[in-house]
Amino acid sequence: MTLRATAAAAVLAATALLGLAPLAAAAPGGPVPQPGAATAENRAAAGRAATAPDTLATLSRFFAREGKVSLTAAQPRIEGEAIPVNHLSPEFVAGRAGASVARLEFLASRAVSSDGQQAALWTARTEAGWQVVNIATGDDEFRYARLGAEKLPGGTVFREPQIDAWYVTAGSRVLPLDEDAVRAVGAGGTNLAAYRVRVARAYGDKLPGSSYAESGEAGGYAEGVAPAAGTPVPVVAAGGALVLGGAGVLLALRRRRVAGA
Repeated sequence: MTLRATAAAAVLAATALLGLAPLAAAAPGGPVPQPGAATAENRAAAGRAATAPDTLATLSRFFAREGKVSLTAAQPRIEGEAIPVNHLSPEFVAGRAGASVARLEFLASRAVSSDGQQAALWTARTEAGWQVVNIATGDDEFRYARLGAEKLPGGTVFREPQIDAWYVTAGSRVLPLDEDAVRAVGAGGTNLAAYRVRVARAYGDKLPGSSYAESGEAGGYAEGVAPAAGTPVPVVAAGGALVLGGAGVLLALRRRRVAGA
């Protein structure tokens, strides 16, 4: 099990609506909706963003931030291709006919330093094209993708960010991949209809347009859309914002508990 969150109160408050904002219409200066699927073209574009010289320079500073390795010795590299990362869909929570349980949130590329540190580069579509919008410690995205493929081949791995639970789904089955998911649906999993009842009960009154959302309780942060070009990503790290990049992007150090499995 992992807990994927920053220590900042604003971000913790925002988790109540993580993944529950509708895709905003693309407009100049506004948020950019993510594609419905991770096509080969999207993966290639995300890979180029992850391996760009500016990104690798940022990764060197990221891996050297606590003195674990020197800036010059970090020598970060990107391993493998970008993978899709899906989150619980607000349309599914709202009960929209035909809505999938999960939707694409971003693509993740695995970054590794010379001393073995790992991080996930989150890439998203922005007005300026595909860009790295966040760096997160650890390998959750890749580990759960592997576990999901092993547990339910051909299924879709997705995260319920409100409780940091990871699942894999195919057909009418929803199976847990970590301890948070086991607590939510049981070790044997559940069916899609029962899962829909659970998330609707948990989050149905927190969807965009609800009094909860309009009161600002969610901190104004909506996952599922990338910021406009040049707009800092509204996430902060333990102890405050950790600005690492030179491309006008605010990157977050996400603290995680070490996985027990």
